[in-house]
Amino acid sequence: MKKFFVSLLVFVSFFSLAANGQDSIQIKAPSIAFKAGVFNFKKTPITDNATESVGLFGIQYFKGYTPHLDLMLNLDFTSLKYPFYTSSKIGIAKTNEMYTALDASLNYKLGTDLNKIVPYLSAGIGVASIKNSYYTAYAPVGVGLQIKARQGSFINILSTYRAEVSSFTKTHYNHSISYSFPLKLRDKKPVMIPPAPVVSDDDNDGVVGSDDECPNIKGVAKYKGCPIPDSDNDGVNDEMDKCPTIEGLAKYKGCPIPDTDNDGVNDEMDKCPTVKGLSRYQGCPIPDTDKDGINDEEDKCPTTPGIMSNFGCADVQPQLNEISNHLKFESGKVKLSKKGIQALDSLVAILVSTPHIHIDVNGHTDNTGTLKINTRLSMQRAMVVVNYLVKKGVDKQRLNEKGFAATMPIADNKTSKGRAQNRRVNIIINN
Repeated sequence: MKKFFVSLLVFVSFFSLAANGQDSIQIKAPSIAFKAGVFNFKKTPITDNATESVGLFGIQYFKGYTPHLDLMLNLDFTSLKYPFYTSSKIGIAKTNEMYTALDASLNYKLGTDLNKIVPYLSAGIGVASIKNSYYTAYAPVGVGLQIKARQGSFINILSTYRAEVSSFTKTHYNHSISYSFPLKLRDKKPVMIPPAPVVSDDDNDGVVGSDDECPNIKGVAKYKGCPIPDSDNDGVNDEMDKCPTIEGLAKYKGCPIPDTDNDGVNDEMDKCPTVKGLSRYQGCPIPDTDKDGINDEEDKCPTTPGIMSNFGCADVQPQLNEISNHLKFESGKVKLSKKGIQALDSLVAILVSTPHIHIDVNGHTDNTGTLKINTRLSMQRAMVVVNYLVKKGVDKQRLNEKGFAATMPIADNKTSKGRAQNRRVNIIINN
C-alpha cells in the first residue's frame, strides 16, 4: 500500500512539472468544489448484506494545465457496510463503517472554459480507507459535463466507473454533482511594452523626428506636426472657421459680417437688418415721409400725402376744372373777364405750390364762323391765359397752349347758352 501512495504522489508530481510550461490563457485557475453524490456497488451473492447504494459528500480540487486538460483531486466521505476480502475469506462489515476515498484524475475537455457547456473524459487512480484499518486501490474512469455558472465558477456533473486494483477493492460506480469556485482568479500576464526610443521633438508638439513636417513650429499630430491651417488668413483656424475659404471675423466664427436681408449692407451697418434697403439710407428702404405709398425720391410732395398720378402730390385737377369754369369768353372776343382774372390768380398760387406740374392750356370756340377763323381765335384765347400766367411769374416751359376751334364742344351749339359754354379755355395737368 505504501508503494501505491508513493506511485500516486509521483504521478501527480510528474504531471504538475510537465504542465508548468503551458500557456495560461483560458486555463482554469486553482479551484475548490463541494460535491454530493452516490456510491453504487455491484451486488453479488456473497455480499447480500452489504450496502449497494449510499449517498456521499466530498471536496474536489481543480487545476488547469492546458486549455483542454485539468487535474482533479477527489476526497469522498460516507458510511456503509463495505464488502471486502481478507487473505482467507470474504467478509462484510457488520456495521456501518467510515469510508474515505481519495483519487487523482486527469479531465480531458472537449472545449475550453470559455464555452458555456463542455463535456469531458476523466481517468485516474485512487485509494480508499475503511474503518481506518483496511485500504483499497481503484482506477476511476468516467465522463462528465462542465457547465459555466459565472467567471471562474462551474457546475460539474460526473459519473465514474471505479475498477478494482487491490484485493480489498470492490468495483463500483460514483455519480456526483459539484459546484466549484476559484481560490484566486488567474491574472493575465502583463504585456511588456519596450521603452520608446529617444527621438527629437524640438517644438514640443508631440510629433517627433521625420514625422513632423513643421519641426520648428508647434502643431498637432493630425496635421503632421503643423498648426491647424487657416485657409483664408482671417485669424480663425479651419476647424473653428464656419467659412474657411472666405475671410471673416472671430465674432462670426470666421465668416464675414452677415447681411441678413441681402441688400449689400452688413448687419452691423444696417439700420433695418431684416428689410432690404439701400446703402444711402443705411440699409433701410427709401423713406415715405408722408406715408402716401410713394417714396420720397419719387414723391414731388414728400411732406404732403398725394397720388401716384400726380407724383405723390395732391390731385389738383378738380381745382383746375373749377378754374376752367370761369375762363369763358364773349363771341369773337379774347378778353379775360373779371372772374377769369381772379381764377387765373388762383391758378398761379397752385402752380407755385406745385412746381413739378406742367399744364395744357386749351382754347375753344363755338361753331360760329369758319374753321380758319375759329382755329386762330381758340389759339388767341389760350395765349391770353398763358401770357397772364407768365406775367405772374410762371415758367413758360411749364405751359403748353393749344387751339381746338369748335372741334370739342361741351354743350349744344344750337342754343346761345350752349355756345356760351363752348367759348372757353380748359386747364389740364400734363406730366
